[in-house]
Amino acid sequence: MHIPPALKHRRFFLLWLGLLISITGTQMQIWALFWHIRELTPHPIALGGIGLARIGPVIVFSLIGGALADSADRRRILFWTQSSAALLALTLGLLTEFGHIRLWHIYLITALGAIAVAFDGPARQALVPNLVPSAELPNAFSLTSIAFQTGSVLGPALSGVAIAAWGQEAVYYLNAASFLGMILALILIGPTNQTFLPQQKGVKWAAIRDGIRFTYHQPMIFSTMILDFIATFFASANTLMPILARDVLRVGVVEYGWLSAAQSVGAVIVALVVSQLRQLQKQGPLFLGSVFVFGAATILFGLSRSFVVAWFSLVLVGAADGLSTIIRNTIRQLNTPDHLRGRMTSVNQIFFQGGPQLGEIEAGVVAQLFGAPFAVVSGGIGCLLGLGWVIRQWPQLLTYNGHEPLTGRATAD
Repeated sequence: MHIPPALKHRRFFLLWLGLLISITGTQMQIWALFWHIRELTPHPIALGGIGLARIGPVIVFSLIGGALADSADRRRILFWTQSSAALLALTLGLLTEFGHIRLWHIYLITALGAIAVAFDGPARQALVPNLVPSAELPNAFSLTSIAFQTGSVLGPALSGVAIAAWGQEAVYYLNAASFLGMILALILIGPTNQTFLPQQKGVKWAAIRDGIRFTYHQPMIFSTMILDFIATFFASANTLMPILARDVLRVGVVEYGWLSAAQSVGAVIVALVVSQLRQLQKQGPLFLGSVFVFGAATILFGLSRSFVVAWFSLVLVGAADGLSTIIRNTIRQLNTPDHLRGRMTSVNQIFFQGGPQLGEIEAGVVAQLFGAPFAVVSGGIGCLLGLGWVIRQWPQLLTYNGHEPLTGRATAD
């Protein structure tokens, strides 16, 4: 097993390590929030409110965040977004520790955090191609996926243990501290080479419009965004996990933590495999196949009444989603010029964040009416039907290999 080539670039390694630490804390908080809401109210629709609190700021601010990522220092943007997220986590911990926490506090802080994400996502993803050569970009994105998914394994697992041992507020404090890893990494990375066009100064509507137009007229980019939205809208039921854990599988908070981490276990395995490959062949068929497995495994999870079967079903869900994510990111970044990467990523962020967040609202409503298992199973079926529609609309996905001529180039310093 060799060292992945992208990690040999010092500044990418620093970003990767800081991201791993930060994501671990973030994932601890995400799953702790679901459990916290379940403790405050028994109504499934309240869990769906988290999705509503997240999606509004993402829709409103993502396009602005993308334009800013193309017209300002991406590293400086990340410094401010990470610092803001740390302060929000600290506030959540203090409110919880002193007994002042209410449901509306969780929604409000979640919404403010989503504003930070709207600016953080485009800047962070657009920064990666500035740190590694274009030939190593797929490897860099597989490593980024490893950082995300490893954090998503450790975070939920540690979350359950931390709640059981030290209380709900401990998770929020640990998350606040975890952002220091990313902040330190950004300081050590130093200035980076970033392409600016002469007219790119400040956030302008014309620049936002150019990003939307570019994305829409790139079939390989736009089709992957649409399929990502459809799949995650129907098959996202993470907010229902506390209900499924407690009321269907009959397990406690520690087992809930392991269920929450299961998807990331699968994604880490896939990312490790991809990181060892020099080239990823037949990317289109692999992408479509991964979405099919994602939907089918979701159905299996919804039908499960055994903790072990449910856990392995979620591992399969995560593995499929992990492979899909690596391929999607590679296609998009390599086919986008550097001066448009922030804006393209901001459009993608609306689809990427909107699908699961709106899906959580949909899942909460369906669960309220028909029960949590039905919401999960019907979501998996919806994912598969959506996959068929996308293949019919964009049949070129079936033959995309990954070696076609690129319209964008990564620039590394």
